[in-house]
Amino acid sequence: MNRKIFYSLVLTAFITMTVYGQQKATPEQPEYYSPAPKVITPGSANFGAPSDAIILFDGKNLDEWEPTRRSASIEKWTLVDGTMLVNKKSGDFQTKRKFKDFQLHIEYRIPSDINGSGQSRGNSGIFMAALPGGSGGYELQVLDNYNNSTYVNGQAGSIYKQNPPMVNACLKPGEWQRYEVVWIAPRFKEDGSIESSARVTVFHNGVLVQNNLVLTGDTPYLGNTEYKKNSPSPIKLQAHGDKSEPISYRNIWLREL
Repeated sequence: MNRKIFYSLVLTAFITMTVYGQQKATPEQPEYYSPAPKVITPGSANFGAPSDAIILFDGKNLDEWEPTRRSASIEKWTLVDGTMLVNKKSGDFQTKRKFKDFQLHIEYRIPSDINGSGQSRGNSGIFMAALPGGSGGYELQVLDNYNNSTYVNGQAGSIYKQNPPMVNACLKPGEWQRYEVVWIAPRFKEDGSIESSARVTVFHNGVLVQNNLVLTGDTPYLGNTEYKKNSPSPIKLQAHGDKSEPISYRNIWLREL
């Protein structure tokens, strides 16, 4: 076959295929219908839990929680008007269940008659993954910073001593405040070394304050941050040792991801 004729046939075939493909292209080509997302019922407008949530506290009992100190003589936190009141004598409280990746909704209230200043004013914390033995974890700070200054990576909305919040979204003491958290747990290799870091996104009172933050490790009060193999883990609420009035929690639910 003549080379010119051969190349002419190849070019004609290419143009034909291109035109044919263009003619057949439709808006529906990238669409697909399976698998369909699971159908759930969203929560009510006042931050109710969706139908697939695990209810960790709804004001009725503390069955999902236990002290981190396992002594039988330790007092538990108490129920007061459908809220969970921090008992500083008992120490921290944590979930009996362990979790990995999740969406968490939790509400807290700083007492209206709060006293103290800096870190000694309504201090608590939400540990997305508590380390064994009550030795720490990954803390989202709870504190009254409505008109109370402290180190910025230790104020409300911060990942404690790692990253300050993007903005200060605190409400006045006495008002119920809320966190919405998306937590992606760290992954570890068989030898305990880190495979992928933890990531967290946090909304404080509906305002984005942590945007897919990559954590450098845990959040110790003293010492360097590091990763310790601990997944899945309980969620822990802190009973801080300051002398200000204890805060309250309510409406705690979680969706496993």
